[in-house]
Amino acid sequence: MTIRVIIVDDQAMVRAGFAALLNAQTDIDVVGDAADGAQALEVSGHTHPDVVLMDVRMPVMDGLEAARRLLSPPPGVVHRPKVLMLTTFDIDDYVYEALRAGASGFLLKDAPPADLIAAVRVVAAGEALLAPSVTRRLIEDFARTRPAPRRDPALRLNGLTPRETEVLELIARGLSNQQIAEKLVLAEQTVKTHIGRILGKLDLRDRAQAVVLAYESGLVTPGA
Repeated sequence: MTIRVIIVDDQAMVRAGFAALLNAQTDIDVVGDAADGAQALEVSGHTHPDVVLMDVRMPVMDGLEAARRLLSPPPGVVHRPKVLMLTTFDIDDYVYEALRAGASGFLLKDAPPADLIAAVRVVAAGEALLAPSVTRRLIEDFARTRPAPRRDPALRLNGLTPRETEVLELIARGLSNQQIAEKLVLAEQTVKTHIGRILGKLDLRDRAQAVVLAYESGLVTPGA
């Protein structure tokens, strides 16, 4: 199945470059682009993309606000794409807020072309782009220095079984399904089943939000 993508960035050359790269892939189709968050909402509304590549800093409406609106649409809007944030190190503080808003991960704008292609496929498949060590470092930093107001998030973990809690901890540490399976000596399909149950019990959209909750609840200690 072809992955439908829109590219949101205020630099036309960035949009054109990303589009050329992604359209060269047989399984990816760039169906639109936008120069700011407001345009992104409009374009997404009539193209129904699977993945939105979203820059953080843009005029009119920034990527963070656009991501919030795409991922928490008004009543009656059923389409909700995956959002992959594009960022640079100098705006890391936006990344954590984007993950809390429901973005499936982020990619540095100067990442190699192969990483961009892989990121689109990973996010489209329902995974979160959380494996790179830089992502784990950022999430740990923000969980430690900019925690969201707590509403007893630890209580939400009480409904998990010991095994599910163990899997959640490993997700938060950036392990892939295969790595979790190897560490716990389980079949990879069993790990996927556990993750599905964790997301369902905790009412989470994806692994990215699971990581945030794991840190905010104290299940995983930053830097540990």
